[in-house]
Amino acid sequence: MKVTDVREVPFGEWSATVLAVREDGFTFFDWLSAVDQTDAEADAGFDLVCHLIDVGVPADGRGLRSVLLRTRAADGAAVPSLTGVFAGAAWHERETHEMFGIDFDGFDDGTGLGLRPLLLPDGFEGTPLRKSFMLAARASKAWPGAKEPGEGHESTKAPGRRRVQAPGVPSPDWGPR
Repeated sequence: MKVTDVREVPFGEWSATVLAVREDGFTFFDWLSAVDQTDAEADAGFDLVCHLIDVGVPADGRGLRSVLLRTRAADGAAVPSLTGVFAGAAWHERETHEMFGIDFDGFDDGTGLGLRPLLLPDGFEGTPLRKSFMLAARASKAWPGAKEPGEGHESTKAPGRRRVQAPGVPSPDWGPR
């Protein structure tokens, strides 16, 4: 069982706090991502979250300690990169950039190529994990499935499904009667 501490971090102290937490023993970088909060009534933006684990021997017998760091970045604000603190953050920052459109200031994965596509196909337009992203299939045609029983059919009752027999079981009309 992990014991997780959740800490709110002021945006301006993001990379310094991650470095301080690493120096405090949380040396295993687990993951980094974002949560779209652009529709929040107050302080809209993106919650950046980073999960770190202390892989030292647990002293209290309750399990490994972990910390979840969270900061709010305004839409369009560049977030300080963590690649100088944890080299493994590069993959996560590229993914977060591609899926949410968040820029990371000072990003360096050692290639000199900067933030670039990671998962999406060439030519893909948009940021698919933003709440404002419109799925192309939904925009071009309506969803084909019925929303309520009976909706979209001529009858007032939904059509029944064909009963499926288990493999190897003959149909009821098989054999002598």
